[in-house]
This record gives sequence, C-alpha cells and structure tokens, in this order.
Amino acid sequence: MNTITDPVATALRQVSDLPGPSGLPLLGNLLQLRPAQIHGVIEAWAGKYGKLFHIRLAGTPILVVADTALVQAILRERPNGYKRPDITAQISAEVGGQPGLFLAEGAAWRRQRTMVMQAFAPAAIRAYFPLLATVGQRLQKRWLAAAQANQPIALNADLKRYSVDIIAGLAFGEEVNTIEHGDDAIQQQIETIMTGVGRRSFTPFPYWRYIRLPADRKLERAVAEVRESVRGFIARARQRIGTAPDQPPQNMLEAMLMASDKEGSGITHNDVIGNVTTMLLAGEDTTSSALSWLIWLLSHNQEALRKVSAEVREKSPHAHRFTIEQMDSLDYLDACAQEAMRLKPPAPFIPLQANKPATIGDVHVPQDTHVFCVLRHDSVSEQHLHNARQFNPERWLQQSAAKQVAMPFGSGPRLCPGRYLSLLEIKVAIASLLSVMDIVSVDGAAKEQLGFVMAPSPLQLRVRLKTPH
Repeated sequence: MNTITDPVATALRQVSDLPGPSGLPLLGNLLQLRPAQIHGVIEAWAGKYGKLFHIRLAGTPILVVADTALVQAILRERPNGYKRPDITAQISAEVGGQPGLFLAEGAAWRRQRTMVMQAFAPAAIRAYFPLLATVGQRLQKRWLAAAQANQPIALNADLKRYSVDIIAGLAFGEEVNTIEHGDDAIQQQIETIMTGVGRRSFTPFPYWRYIRLPADRKLERAVAEVRESVRGFIARARQRIGTAPDQPPQNMLEAMLMASDKEGSGITHNDVIGNVTTMLLAGEDTTSSALSWLIWLLSHNQEALRKVSAEVREKSPHAHRFTIEQMDSLDYLDACAQEAMRLKPPAPFIPLQANKPATIGDVHVPQDTHVFCVLRHDSVSEQHLHNARQFNPERWLQQSAAKQVAMPFGSGPRLCPGRYLSLLEIKVAIASLLSVMDIVSVDGAAKEQLGFVMAPSPLQLRVRLKTPH
C-alpha cells in the first residue's frame, strides 16, 4: 500500500486506465468543479469510482487518492517525493508573495521549518499564553454584551476577529484588538487574498496576465496592504530586539528573527516575510473555521454540549484566571475539537504534484503528475468507524480507529506546525464562552464552503447568561 519512488511501470495501471467521471472535450471535468464545493464533488466521486480514480481539469490529468493508507504514504514522502502544484507558487509569485513554510519546498523548506518550529514550540507558546487569554476575555465580554441585549452574534466574523487578534498579539506582539474596536481592515484584506488566490487556482486560463478585472486590482491592493503591515511588524520587532538583545523572544516573530540571525541559519529576510504572511493568512482562517464548526456541532448535540459545559465550569470557571494547565486539562473539550475536525476538517483534500516517477497502489505515476489526496473519506466511512457521520467525542477518549484515519492537520514531515496553538485557541474560546454562557442556538444553513480552508456559510449564534445549577 506504500508509494514506491523508482517503479517498474510495465505491470502497473496508468492514470488514464482508472475509472472516473466523463467530461467535456478540452475542458474535461472543469465545469463540474465549482471552487467552493470542489471537495464535496470529489468525495462523491470517490464513493462512486473508488479510492483511486482520475479526473481532468482542462488539459491536466489528475490522480485522486481517497485511501488513508495511501494518502499517509504519499504525505510521508514530502518534500522529496511530492510538492504543492507549481500553479500555487506561480499564483503567489504573481501577486508578490514570498514563499513561507506553506509554499517552500526541498532544502528551503527544511531551513524554514527549523525556524518556524522554534516559534511554535510548546514551551514558547506557554510563554505567550497570557496574551491569548487576554483575547479570550475580550471575546467573552463581547458575547456577554450580546447575551444581555438578546442580540444574535455573527459567529464567523467574530471568530475571525478573535483569530486575527491572537495572531497579531501572539505572533507579532501587536495590539490589533479588532474584537473591541471593530477595525477589521486587515481581516478584510486577508479574506480578499484568500478568495482571489482560490479563484485563480481553478481558472483554466490565466487571463490576469493579459487583462486585470476589478477583482484582480482588489486582490493586488490587498496584497500590497498586507505586505506593508508585515513590514511594519518586522521593523517594530527588530526595534524591540535591538533595545534588549539579551532578552528572550517575546513573541513568535522575535523568535523567528533571532533564529534567522544565527550564523549559518541560511534564513533570509524574505523567508521571514513569507512566514509572517503565512501565519497571518493561515492562522486566521484555519482556527476560526474549526471553531465555527465546533460551536455549530455542539449546538446540535445537546449531550456533548452538557458534558463539555460541565467540564469547563469545573476546571476553568473564570476567564481572568485561565492558565495553560487548565486548558491542557480539558480532555473532553479536546475530544470535541478533534471530533469536529474529523467531520469538518479545515483541509478536506491536499493537491500535490509528483517530483519524480512513483507508484501509488498499483498505478504508475509519471513525474509532474497532479495528485489530489482526499483526507475526508475513510474518516467518515462506516467501513472504518461505527456511526461514522455522527458527532461522538467519546471516540477520542477510547482506542478508536478515528485516531488512525482522521488527518485534520495533515500527516508526515509536513504536519501542520501550528496544531498545538490552534487547539489552544479553540479551548480558550470555548472555555470563555461556556464558563459564563449557555448556547441557545446556532442558526444558518452551515453549508460547506471551500476557500483557503473549508468553512461554514455564515452562522448566527444566540447565547444567554449561564443558568445557575
């Protein structure tokens, strides 16, 4: 079931031999794959055509892999065997992006990962925790005001503000505070970039190289404004380091700058810019969407909501006294978060490109073949889990197959370095909510929408002050 990097292809199937959906001449399956729902269509095709099938996007043949063992084997071979598709880096470069850890490959990825892992190390995050707890208190205050006024909460938008404030404070040492002040310009710029890059990724002809539409000009403005913000973050961090060079890093950006300044690090100024931008873009969407899904799922599963509320009120009842030890002790909340990401993973599939000839299963994969790794197939399959589509946090408190088939943070060497921070953000937000409030309802269709990550369509949260027991 493993991939093989030096295959003898004569006895193997070719990608074109595999079953797959019929398409149109020249366009292939392109018109069947709307960007916001592409993951759902591919998952449905996996149910029909099996765990190895092929599709075509215009003139590009794509091998789709929906088997956990094969996907994990592919991800273990990164970055040597597989990379992100060339089009991803091309689009980033065209809008002036610098390749951070998300886009870096090969030796550049290895250098940058050392720097980023130092910034995301649990010990470093523990030092930053007071800032994270402060943002949680602000979110609690905002939602308490909504409860007292009996007003609905724009859940997705508020959680994006929460995530942006954490990234700006925790990662860059910047006091943005969009939760209280409502100045969410940087959040809007991030959303513009995510939408624009996603749209270009699935456009068959790169028209923007010849003519720029209003959406393209808007994208370019957003990139320029975010780049300017990032330069400001770095300049101010450099200034703080210069005034106290012997002081330990106070935030992730300072940790990265100090790591890059070490002799022989091989890290350039542009590497730092790329990773600061990556944290800003990836950190906002990933955690906010995971939180939105978790709150929506809890609102529809009252027994799980009762249990997690009881745990929060027993172990972390006061937001102004939150400690990282309290957050680490919230085992049932952790299980709820893991279960929510099993059902609603931030990245339901990962597009890759083969660096060299390989074998996947019994299929010969030529160099440069595009491979779509479906992460949410076995994890919601009755073949692997009982009541697989049911929200059941208890799975994560037991020896369950869920731990083997769910991959919300990816797998292999390029496992998401921010997973501990993301789970910590989730725990602080939920504890801030449930320690003093009850969820009344979460209204909205909760339709899956794929952008940079898979987020729900807009939801409205209604809460009330905690009912005394």
